Amino acid sequence: MSTIENYIKKYDKIFTISPSVKAVELSRKYGFLDYMVERYLHLFEDEAEDFLYSCNFPLKKSIRCNTLKTNCGELVSRMRDKGFELEKVSWLKHGYVIKRMPSKPSLGATIEYLQGYYYIQGLASMVPAYVLNPSASDTVLDMAAAPGGKTTQLSQLMSNKGLILAVEKSRLRITPLLSNITRMSALNILLIRSDVRTLEKTKLNFDKILLDAPCSGEGLIPIDQSRKTKTSISDLKNFSAIQLQMISIAYKLLKKGGDLVYSTCSIAPEEDEMVINFAIEELGMKTVKISGYPAESGIIDYNGISFNEEVSNCIRFYPHKNGTEGFFVCHLKKCE
Repeated sequence: MSTIENYIKKYDKIFTISPSVKAVELSRKYGFLDYMVERYLHLFEDEAEDFLYSCNFPLKKSIRCNTLKTNCGELVSRMRDKGFELEKVSWLKHGYVIKRMPSKPSLGATIEYLQGYYYIQGLASMVPAYVLNPSASDTVLDMAAAPGGKTTQLSQLMSNKGLILAVEKSRLRITPLLSNITRMSALNILLIRSDVRTLEKTKLNFDKILLDAPCSGEGLIPIDQSRKTKTSISDLKNFSAIQLQMISIAYKLLKKGGDLVYSTCSIAPEEDEMVINFAIEELGMKTVKISGYPAESGIIDYNGISFNEEVSNCIRFYPHKNGTEGFFVCHLKKCE
């Protein structure tokens, strides 16, 4: 039995969930699967219904100004002329919330959008690239690159210098990824359509790695209501197994002393802290405390399971607390 299989077996209790009467009542009221609501009662306790209620409302639209193509002040001015009111987000260097929009054009149909002056991106989704903080001399791996929001953001932070190897295995997703890379004028990206596992057979290694892992998308319920009932507990377990495999690959490809940022658009501890706990206890990685963001700390105790205290250095975003999509970000370092 592999290390990952043993680990999943060790923590199998986390996937055993018996919905309470209260969870069933709330699941019917808000249209969620009852096992999901039982987990939210563990996560949020008295604030669980606040979270469920908040998921019924769309999030404010937000964009990332692309300084590879324009000055942000100029972008704000040009968008104002079209009837858009942009408000700077204090904790994101290039992030803006759309406070007012005209009936036409839509946010994705302006000349500025088509010219790559901005990328339509969730606020919390912008955080991983800032946490990774790549320099112009780094060699960076983006392990699951499509549709390209974080990939092109990395390119922007590197001023189109250094090298980003962007990997995407899906033929369907590679087209919009390439389109966004071109539109945003991200020139330091080498794009590969392949399963990232093929890189294990090479001698490649990287200064920094971004693993925005494939996940259930449980943090995107305010954007996509179908996610209230889309993911079974079995599906969640399968996602967790994939994420454990991917973080193991990331560890092998990362240089000693290198940085790995792991993120998901999920609030599920099964996809978040459980995976980071594996990186700490099985791979010997260390977490780096993330600060400067209006977010909650990583969860140490969940559903009768206790994780390594280092997972508290990770951060979580929630719609009812932070006004963003549900999101998880953790900064890991490969020890010397």
